[in-house]
Amino acid sequence: MPEQPPRPTVEADPAGPRPTLESVAERAGVSRATASRVVNGGAGVREALRRKVEQAVEELGYVPNLAARTLVTRRNQAVAVVVAEPGSRLFSDPFFAQHLRGIGRELSAADNQMVLMMVEDQHDYERVGRYLAGGHVDGALLFSLHQPDPLPEMARRSGLPFVVGGRPGWPGAESDRDLVYVDSDNRGGARLAVGHLRALGRTAIATITGPLDQTSALDRLDGYRDVLPDGDPALVAEGDFTPDGGGRAMAELLARRPDLDAVFAASDAMASGALRVLREAGRRVPEDVAVVGFDDVESIAAWTEPPLSTVRQDIEEMGRLMARLLLRRLAEAGAGAPAGPPAAGPGRRAGGPTSVITPTRLVRRASA
Repeated sequence: MPEQPPRPTVEADPAGPRPTLESVAERAGVSRATASRVVNGGAGVREALRRKVEQAVEELGYVPNLAARTLVTRRNQAVAVVVAEPGSRLFSDPFFAQHLRGIGRELSAADNQMVLMMVEDQHDYERVGRYLAGGHVDGALLFSLHQPDPLPEMARRSGLPFVVGGRPGWPGAESDRDLVYVDSDNRGGARLAVGHLRALGRTAIATITGPLDQTSALDRLDGYRDVLPDGDPALVAEGDFTPDGGGRAMAELLARRPDLDAVFAASDAMASGALRVLREAGRRVPEDVAVVGFDDVESIAAWTEPPLSTVRQDIEEMGRLMARLLLRRLAEAGAGAPAGPPAAGPGRRAGGPTSVITPTRLVRRASA
């Protein structure tokens, strides 16, 4: 048979009527039901017919009806990302920007939408719970949880698969085989930071912790104590992962122990506040006081004065991993597998949750 000439591409007229599913079926030479199964992600269509329908969709500029697709696939192609922080914190802290960038890129690559939700105060939990239970999203990513936090139980009651950012700290979490979480090696990273300060010959090493209702802050404090098990309690001050909180804690430490010669701040944001207070107090960094942070947030550590030595965790990659694990759970559930943790998920502990713990490393700059 002579080779058929290519079919001309039909440009959709923006001012004209939108292409319909019927016009796609007619152009592809298939039934409406077959066209519907292809454009809405259904199964049971021969590959040759699927290619014809996909070509017709492209030529006509057809946009599938999302409501129809949801009915066929029982998927919304949307994921709730719930951050247990107020908007003022979320939009001012570059840590969250990097984390959300990782999540957003992974979801976008899988043609999923990110629905961002924040918790300003206790009243927001009811709103978030209603939304999660309302069938608007396929799953949820929860992070920056404070203890006790009702979000994991709310997600569980809604029946949604979910993944947690950060080591879970609620009762029973360590034996929950259905739980999936992503975290960095907070304790090991803190040991790196404090060990580095001690290797420099510093003898009065203080720490500014994060809020102790978060497991990341507790783990970094434990890492500090691993290296300095007999440390002076007066060298420990609690911050809140913000520059102002770091500044307040630094002033408190100087008042208690004016002889301190090093500080491990459990976040770069707090370290930046500590540097400001040290400068105002006339302390030279690192000559008088060496300072190490945690995170290696791209817009903080390299731009402080002096540039900040810090513990690097791959914040964006942690966001990607959270999204990737959730998408895997959704795919397994769609294929008829139990909606539990990924069967081959990394870090699986016998009798406990699936965990992915990313490594940390020390980045030396001028402050220590």
